[in-house]
Amino acid sequence: MTGVEIALIGFALMLIAIFLRVPIAVAMGITGFVGIWVMRGSAAAPLSQLKTLGFDTFSSYSLSIVPMFLLMGQFATKSGMSRALFQAAADWLGHRRGGIAMATVGACAGFGAICGSSLATASTMGQVALPEMRRAGYSDRLATGVLAAGGTLGILIPPSVILVIYAILAEQNIAKMFSAAIVPGILAALGYMITVRVMAGFDPAHVEYERAPISARLRSLVGIWPVIAIFALVMGGIAADWNWSKEGVQALFTPTEGAAVGMILTGLYGALRGDLTRAGFVDSLLEAASATAMIFLILLGAQLFNSFLAFTQAPQMLAQWIAANSVAPLAVLLAMLLFYLIFGCVMDSLSMILLTIPIFFPIIETLDFGLGAEGTAIWFGILALITVEVGLITPPVGLNLFIINGLSKDTAIGETYRGVLPFIATDILRVALILLVPSLALWLV
Repeated sequence: MTGVEIALIGFALMLIAIFLRVPIAVAMGITGFVGIWVMRGSAAAPLSQLKTLGFDTFSSYSLSIVPMFLLMGQFATKSGMSRALFQAAADWLGHRRGGIAMATVGACAGFGAICGSSLATASTMGQVALPEMRRAGYSDRLATGVLAAGGTLGILIPPSVILVIYAILAEQNIAKMFSAAIVPGILAALGYMITVRVMAGFDPAHVEYERAPISARLRSLVGIWPVIAIFALVMGGIAADWNWSKEGVQALFTPTEGAAVGMILTGLYGALRGDLTRAGFVDSLLEAASATAMIFLILLGAQLFNSFLAFTQAPQMLAQWIAANSVAPLAVLLAMLLFYLIFGCVMDSLSMILLTIPIFFPIIETLDFGLGAEGTAIWFGILALITVEVGLITPPVGLNLFIINGLSKDTAIGETYRGVLPFIATDILRVALILLVPSLALWLV
C-alpha cells in the first residue's frame, strides 16, 4: 500500500474510535503509534519517538500561556464577574424589545473576553441569565437558544486558548491571531443581538425591564470597570504599540506575560470582592490543572499522529495533487469549512483544530488567495475557529446545546434545537462575509 492509502485507513480507524467514545487523545496516540510502526516496519520507531516527543512538545515556552489563561477563566467564573456584566447590560438594553436576551449576548461577550472558554461561558451565563429571562416570560426556545449561541463568544473573543494552539501549530504570531479575532467577535455579538431583536418580534409574550435611570446605568458601568480594565490591559499590552524606541515599536509585554498579568489581576479582583474564597481558589487551581492536563494529553496524541502523517507524506501529496489539477482555491477552502461544520457537531473545537491543521495547513499554504503567506494563515485560522464553533450549537449533538439544556431541565431538547437555528443562520452569514471580505479579519493585524 502507498503512504496515502495507509494514512486514509489510519484516519478512518481513528474517527471510528472517536465515534465509539474512545478519548480523542488515546485515539490519536494509538493511531499514530501503530501507523509509525507500519510505516517503519518496527515497533522500535514509535518507541524511539516517544522517548523525546513529550519533552519536545511541552518544553515550548509558548505553551505556558495555556494554564494561565485557563486559571484566569476559572478566577473570572468564581469572582462574580458574570453577574456584574449581566446587570450592566440589562440596565442599558433591558427596556428594549428582546432587551434581556440582548443583554445576555452582551454579557457573554464581556465574560468571554476574560474567560476564553465556550462551554464555561455558556454554563456560567446560563446560571445568571436563564432565571431572569424566565421571570420576564421569555419562551424556552428563545432563552436557551440565545444562551447556547452566546456561549460561543467565549472562544472567539480573545484571549482564546484555541487561537494560541492554532498559532503554535501554524507557526503564527499569537498577538496577531488575537488582533484578527476582535472584529469577527464584535460582528458575532452584533449579529446575535440583531437575531434576538427579530426573534423577539415573534415572541410577544415576554415583558422587558423598565428603563433604568441614567444614574443606575452609570453605577452598573462602574461595577464592571475591572473587567474592562483587565481586558484592555491584557489585549492592549499584547497587541498595541506602546514603546516607541530607536529599535522600533514594541508591545508592552508578550502574550505569555499578558496571560500572567490577566490571571493575577482577575484573582485579585475576586479576592478583594470576597467572592474568590480560599476553597474557590483551590478549586480554580484544580480545575485549571485538570483542563491543562487534558489539553496537553490531546496535544501529545496529536503530535504522535502528526508524525505518522509526516511519514506517509499524505498532506504534501494531497497538496501537490490539488496544484496539479488546478482545483480552485476557494473550492478547497469551502470543502475544509464544510468538514469543520459537520465534524464540529460531534467533536470539541480543540480536538478538531489539533486533528486537522497538520493535514489542512500544508494545503492552504500552497493556495493563492492574494493575501500573502501570513495573511492567508491568519485568515484561515479565524475562519476555521468560527466554523468549528458553529458546530458547538448545531443539532443534534452540539455540546453547548446539552450544557444549556442541562441547566433548563424542564425544556425539551427540541425547543433548544429550534431556538438556536436562527443563530446558526447568522453564523453562516458571518462566515460567508469574512470569506468574501478577508480584511474584516486582517484589518487590525
